[in-house]
Amino acid sequence: MSARDEALAVIEADAGLRALRDRVAAILDDDPGHDLEHCLRVAGWAIRCGEARVDPRECVAAALLHDVVNVPKDHPDRALASERSAARAKQLLPEHGFDAAAIDRIADAVEDHSFSRGQIPRDALGDALQDADRLEALGALGLMRTFSTGARMGARYFHASDPFGQGRDLDDRAFSVDHFHTKLLRLPETLRTERGRAEARRRAELLETFLDRLAEELGHARR
Repeated sequence: MSARDEALAVIEADAGLRALRDRVAAILDDDPGHDLEHCLRVAGWAIRCGEARVDPRECVAAALLHDVVNVPKDHPDRALASERSAARAKQLLPEHGFDAAAIDRIADAVEDHSFSRGQIPRDALGDALQDADRLEALGALGLMRTFSTGARMGARYFHASDPFGQGRDLDDRAFSVDHFHTKLLRLPETLRTERGRAEARRRAELLETFLDRLAEELGHARR
């Protein structure tokens, strides 16, 4: 069973989560890197990373709401996205069968998950959500999301004469391949759960292979 299917099984068994899923689906925009399918995959991996330490229902709710306020990557307020999503979560969760303690845990996890915020999660739910979201930036999905996001920001795939930044400063807003070196390949060591770190290292291998193949095709040595 895929992580997404694990999340869907939890949702289908819970009327509150079904209603929350539908509410969130109506709020999210058309960004394919931050849509409902992204949230469902994050939910499944949050359950896996949380293992027996975290309530699956809270994992799913946190994942559904973690990008409910989606600030573009190149917006000056990007670092505030998770804080705004946490505030929106506190507004939505009381309508869907969550008590005050659960709402606080979920909102804290949502606020802490963002890479751009640089926050260490406050508890096991936060660890699980942060790891699950970072896994989406790695592997085959990470490749698709990197170039999709770059295109939305008007970035080129890579710098024409120096694609791997050997003689220039890296700029991942201008060149999507630079993002592999400014963020993606550093992610595995930032994950906080054993399950998450193992999966992150596995997915990072694909990114390394991709960059090696790209270097061969372009005739340029990597960094």
